[in-house]
Amino acid sequence: MKPIQVGLLGIGTVGSGTFNVLRRNQEEIRRRAGRGIEITMVADLDTERARAAVGEGVQVVGDARQVVANPEIDIVVELIGGYGIAKQLVMDAIAASKHVVTANKALLAVHGTEIFEAAHKKGVMVAFEAAVAGGIPIIKALREGLTANSIQWLAGIINGTTNFILSEMRDKGLDFDVVLKEAQRLGYAEADPTFDIEGVDAAHKATLMSAIAFGIPVQFDKAHVEGITKLGAQDIRYAEQLGYRIKLLGIAKRRDNGIELRVHPSLVPAKRLLANVEGAMNAVMVQGDAVGTTLYYGKGAGSEPTASAVIADLVDIARLHTADPGNRVPHLAFQPDAMSDLPVLPMADVVTGYYLRLRVADQAGVLARVTGLLADAGISIDAVLQREADEVAGEGATQTDVIILTHDTREGTMDAAIAQMQALPTVLAPIVRIRKEELA
Repeated sequence: MKPIQVGLLGIGTVGSGTFNVLRRNQEEIRRRAGRGIEITMVADLDTERARAAVGEGVQVVGDARQVVANPEIDIVVELIGGYGIAKQLVMDAIAASKHVVTANKALLAVHGTEIFEAAHKKGVMVAFEAAVAGGIPIIKALREGLTANSIQWLAGIINGTTNFILSEMRDKGLDFDVVLKEAQRLGYAEADPTFDIEGVDAAHKATLMSAIAFGIPVQFDKAHVEGITKLGAQDIRYAEQLGYRIKLLGIAKRRDNGIELRVHPSLVPAKRLLANVEGAMNAVMVQGDAVGTTLYYGKGAGSEPTASAVIADLVDIARLHTADPGNRVPHLAFQPDAMSDLPVLPMADVVTGYYLRLRVADQAGVLARVTGLLADAGISIDAVLQREADEVAGEGATQTDVIILTHDTREGTMDAAIAQMQALPTVLAPIVRIRKEELA
């Protein structure tokens, strides 16, 4: 059978990894796919670099539209990134009846509904395993491996940059700004790390996973997104003393009245496997009604780990290239006419536990007033930790930190209680609030 012809848009870190792994393992991949898979055309603005990367026998062009327009190309692999030209190229490839493989989580999280609808109408596939958690096959697990389950929730460490920073803050007791500079020096963080440290990258990925897990449209604009820039070293230290570690989690939960979709720092019990994922590694926990809890762990970025996912998509398409479109696995796991209209809940309706840190005047009755306000709001306290004044501000200090862990409560209820506590004259600084996930 004639090898399937692939056009590669972008030969950067992931593109070069894809080319090299496909060439290195070509015989094993052919045995699995049932036919050869060949990258025969590459587009990159830096054509000289591209030619050096792919060598002889591959056509290199500077205009990606030439790849999309080539009738010999069966699959277009989009590794350009962003929302602009990448979207146009993907839509043009679909219009030309070409299958698409992409690692572009931002594009799919924002425009996925439009892209998947266009692909469905044309009878082509859009595969995106590499868009979430690099080399971890979490999309295939959710879409196929767990298809018998009603997914109840998922929670993931899905951004290696922020996990590296939090691991370093915990291990070395350093503040965020110091560790960020070190992460940039080591190459874990970009020169402009905004998408990572503000939680946007993780929210793109969580949006895609939530759509597959619950059969809802991709709705990035409905996600609640918080990053790690406001975390202090003392909060990481206090969490540790209480038996928790702080991780940036992407979370999606099924509730009776809708779906929770959120990204934010969370306290996770130290005994949970997810709490012990360190450095730049990624991990996703999924809770299904039949299988229980499953964990997927591995490298979430990098040239060859991400290439592993890109090539897995190429193999899937090669196997199903001639199959009736109606018999293929749907893009978002559920049949397009069977998608759910469950809404994404506003943050005020989210239910979770909380870590609160209050800098208060070191005088009698302060703790009683604070806990009284929580009790009046119907918020149950799980644990209280009070640090001695000299631990906070030195010998003879007149203020101290009170740390409170609560049981699950509605966020809107907690917002109102925090506003009341903040108004107390004995509360001397803005209250720190971090959500808590038991992941039981």
